Amino acid sequence: MMKIVTSFVAAMFVTALPISQASAHHSFSADFSEAKGEIHGVVKSGRFANPHPRYQVEVTNKNGSKTMWELEGSSVTTLANAGWPANFLLPGDEITVRGSLGRDNANKMFIEGVTKANGDAFPPANVVRRDPNQVYTTKGKNYGYAKVNPAAPFDISGPWRNTYKFHVTVDDLEPKPTPFSKEGKTLFDHTVHHDDYSLRCVAPGLPRIFGAPYDMEIIDGGVLYEFVYIEHNTPRRIYMDGRKAPADYPDRPMGFSVGHWEGNELVIETTHLAGGWLDGSGLPLKGGANSRIVERYTFAADRLSLDRVMTIYDDYYTKPLVRRRGSARDDFMGIVEHDSCDPTTYYWDLMQAGELEARIKALL
Repeated sequence: MMKIVTSFVAAMFVTALPISQASAHHSFSADFSEAKGEIHGVVKSGRFANPHPRYQVEVTNKNGSKTMWELEGSSVTTLANAGWPANFLLPGDEITVRGSLGRDNANKMFIEGVTKANGDAFPPANVVRRDPNQVYTTKGKNYGYAKVNPAAPFDISGPWRNTYKFHVTVDDLEPKPTPFSKEGKTLFDHTVHHDDYSLRCVAPGLPRIFGAPYDMEIIDGGVLYEFVYIEHNTPRRIYMDGRKAPADYPDRPMGFSVGHWEGNELVIETTHLAGGWLDGSGLPLKGGANSRIVERYTFAADRLSLDRVMTIYDDYYTKPLVRRRGSARDDFMGIVEHDSCDPTTYYWDLMQAGELEARIKALL
């Protein structure tokens, strides 16, 4: 059938688990539009692997011709948590798919719902739909492991859900328009915006991981807090004992972080940042000596949620950039290892676009 733009509402799915937004820390907004659509076809091939499961679907048009579509899903972790089995879609399956359409009339779709010919559907009917902006925990209950840091006013250890107050990590930085320096604007204008290094399974680094919706665990080690983000199983140490980075400390994607408490607010400053992207659109981060990030974690009176504000100082911008997020405790959340990342689909895309050989030659 031909492409049909519909007005179906995906909000019920987003409130269950914000899958269409959950992968926006990659290049969702670069690849897909806000227009929704529906296709019907047969699965020809697919790969259920991070950073994004991909499926190739053959669609028969009204005139009898056939068109190959590519479906992209959220991360394996997000899909599995929402009830998607690894073998849910197999070659030969006849399916109807709803989702966000590819930009520039590309035959691509970001999956928001699937119904198979046998009636199986995703999201399944038994998914518990929760509002990501609500806190689902019990007042008065202790969710922490232990308060070890003597300067801490209360225990912040334990698991935290970062879908709370989440929104897409593309075009989310203030102020607008983006206050580029001349150097930053030139670099951004020459960025290949679809060539997101996270799609090659390179860890996204601090400015982006702060904005991601994946859960994190905080461990209070007394002289430091360890934040463990399940995305890419990334650890981060925030030193609370006043130490400074060694003179020969190299620039790294997560930088070097030190923290202190200002009353009931945790303040973290990070230096020694490596260059990278601030979001999936390719906004650049220069990193180096003049780049730093300041975060403020403001906890609710009941300690069951917090507001996070990140301020980015970097030579590619004439003013600081600000990103806002939240985190919440959760009864049902479990901290589990993130599934391995496989960049095969990235290189498959390059091959399909006829760019793979040129990229290989450029590396030689």
